[in-house]
Amino acid sequence: MIASPDASDLGLVRHHGLSWALLPLLLCPAVWFLSGAVADSSDGEGARWDSHASASFSRGLYRSQLLGEDPCVTLPCLSPDGPLPSPPPVDPFVPIRSDDCGSDKGCFRYGAPDCTADTCEYFLSYRRLSDDVEFELSAETDGWVAIGFSSDRKMGGDDVMACVYHAGNVRVQHYQTVGQWVRELRQNPARDEEGIFADGRLTCRFRRPLSARRQEDMVDLHLGWYFLFAWGPASHGMVTRHDIDSPPMTDFLVSIFRYVDVHIPSPDYQSDASPGCLLLIVAFAFYTLMGRP
Repeated sequence: MIASPDASDLGLVRHHGLSWALLPLLLCPAVWFLSGAVADSSDGEGARWDSHASASFSRGLYRSQLLGEDPCVTLPCLSPDGPLPSPPPVDPFVPIRSDDCGSDKGCFRYGAPDCTADTCEYFLSYRRLSDDVEFELSAETDGWVAIGFSSDRKMGGDDVMACVYHAGNVRVQHYQTVGQWVRELRQNPARDEEGIFADGRLTCRFRRPLSARRQEDMVDLHLGWYFLFAWGPASHGMVTRHDIDSPPMTDFLVSIFRYVDVHIPSPDYQSDASPGCLLLIVAFAFYTLMGRP
């Protein structure tokens, strides 16, 4: 049998600034929690309720009763007629800027003259942020877009960071080239990664530490490297061969600490005749006009 509280007990409760009249209110959250658990386990369209929501609701209910407020004005009271409020929207992807290339960050553009991150066939930007480097990549593909760091401008043993699109998500993965192929590495230095695929274009942004921290599969970005640019299709989230036979690359060692703005024309925008070909044409014309000796 449960004994009723005596005067000393009531005095103790009042000493803490409460009254027995509030006890039913303190028990109400448990009732709400149980009702939510039943709704969650039912086969109908009951509202879901987890422990975090229950704790938040309990604190809000107690506060509203102390202030004499209607709890359902400020709290999401459970009701079979409606679900809990929707979570806040996810922050949208901030578009890549191109007007600050060469000043606030370094950029490499592949495609038409004066193309931007939204129009180049391939676009890369980099900038130093304290002990990290922020990379932004964009390409006309629905598979993957990557940046590679090489010591000799040849594929094989290169450090590669790739953004891969699959099942509506963009994730950054770490690879190492093995001949003309790549293998995924367990150690992934990418952080603060985000990406989007829209209008036939894959765009992403991520950070990576400057220092390799004695990782054999990572290059130290304090040093200069040849940059390899590549993009192509993916199969079930797996990187496949790049779109073009000879992907573009830099002809000089790139330093993260020096911001450049380099445009590499794609074949559609390259001159039909190279300087060597022009010399041959001039020599042939001279030879023809002058005749044989």
